[in-house]
Amino acid sequence: KTFSGELQASSQGEMLSAMTPEKGSAGYVAIEQVNGTLAGRKGGFVLQHFGTMNRGKDHLVLEVVPGSGSGQLSGLSGKMEINIEDGQHLYGFEYELA
Repeated sequence: KTFSGELQASSQGEMLSAMTPEKGSAGYVAIEQVNGTLAGRKGGFVLQHFGTMNRGKDHLVLEVVPGSGSGQLSGLSGKMEINIEDGQHLYGFEYELA
């Protein structure tokens, strides 16, 4: 992925997913390594994903793995949300820098 805005970064991740026989239901987990700049600070961090879909209604948790901040992002904590609008993924990031 490539992020723009306050988070100028790129990322790579690994994802595992499972579909179910019930239409619109599934689950996934992922680990994503993010590197770039956040609020002008250079470094990296890891996001952990946990998501389920129950008959089309989704529940998604993306959190910064504690202690994963590196460089000027050491001490970073936070969570991210994904909103999909017209097929485009938009990300909101609530975070704190120590």
